[in-house]
Amino acid sequence: MAALEQKIKKDIIAVLYGGNSAEREVSLNSGKAVAQGLKKAGFNVVLIDTKDTPLSELVTQNIKRVFIALHGRGGEDGCLQGALEYLGISYTGSNVLGSALSMDKVRSKQMFKACDLPTAAFAVVCKKDFTTLNIEALLTGLGGKVMVKPAHEGSSIGMAMADSPTSLHHALVEAFTFDGDVLLEAWIDGPEYTVAILGEEALPAIHMETPREFYDYEAKYQSNSTQYHCPCGLPEAEEEKIKALSLQAFKATGASGWGRVDLMQDREGNWQILEVNTVPGMTETSLVPKAAKVHGLTFSELVERIALA
Repeated sequence: MAALEQKIKKDIIAVLYGGNSAEREVSLNSGKAVAQGLKKAGFNVVLIDTKDTPLSELVTQNIKRVFIALHGRGGEDGCLQGALEYLGISYTGSNVLGSALSMDKVRSKQMFKACDLPTAAFAVVCKKDFTTLNIEALLTGLGGKVMVKPAHEGSSIGMAMADSPTSLHHALVEAFTFDGDVLLEAWIDGPEYTVAILGEEALPAIHMETPREFYDYEAKYQSNSTQYHCPCGLPEAEEEKIKALSLQAFKATGASGWGRVDLMQDREGNWQILEVNTVPGMTETSLVPKAAKVHGLTFSELVERIALA
């Protein structure tokens, strides 16, 4: 194994980052951090921004392995994974199916339900049906307050809370600028947690706290008031419970390799799975590296584990 690892480190590994998705800026930061971490671990690294460089360049440079640091569409949804498989290039993280199902909030919710995993009540709204939609009845059916989520975006892009027909109408109009399908999820009034997955193991859970209405894009990337607790403060048995739930959710969508599962606890103390992330943020202060650090892994050791899996 040591000889194989040395060969992999000697060969060029490309970190794919940037891209054209709405999460481009986050991806640029992730890619740079991953590249630095891999170099520190002894890898021969090249950074490639897929916005400017065609994938054919990987073949030209005889690159056989890539670390995917692209978030959102085109990098996290199975499209890139399929292209790399066609080119015969190995890559980090989930395969085509696992990436596609995890990125699709509607399909992943349906998978959670099919696998009898706890997840909040939801409805799906299509842009083509918007003009005939009974917004008031839809809102009432989901408890009078909902989270609006574009079905194929990450980093909380396009998300909003709605608790009236007027606010729901406005939120849907905004969400439809990002996606033709929108998920409406019954509002969960409770704390939010995330569990990083590395191989077959769930890492220590993180509890996120924000004074904002919910853990939105600003809370994730721009605010200084967001707090991250790891250890998360839950009793050991309860943390083990959400780690087990997270692993089940991760496998339910076909995800593999590494990633992150987000959950919330409702007022009754029940856990509700939100979503699976197959290429979560990877700066040194991102959630997966935070959990890995508590687990005993440096950032460089973490990216090495992912790259060699």
